[in-house]
Amino acid sequence: MKNKYFFCLFCILTAISVQGCAYYHVQEPLDINYENTSLGSKHGTANSWSVLWLFSWGDRGTRAAAKNGGITTITHADTEIKIVLFGLYMRFTTVVYGD
Repeated sequence: MKNKYFFCLFCILTAISVQGCAYYHVQEPLDINYENTSLGSKHGTANSWSVLWLFSWGDRGTRAAAKNGGITTITHADTEIKIVLFGLYMRFTTVVYGD
């Protein structure tokens, strides 16, 4: 009975720990003030990538995202993360909104 309990506990912990390892895609805000957030009329994005845990490139800074969207005043920013197969491929995106 004790072995069965530990096996069930092991299975539950394993399922929780590998959650999202095959495919993970989220978008979340970088701003903490949600009361007066207006997105503005423009948006811009900037990306960085990583492949095989060995190669990384790109500029995902807010300045690059604002420049790509033609934005001079940033009113809100989000980040988007996509990870495939334990990080074999990763893309990180900064999205800025403003005018």
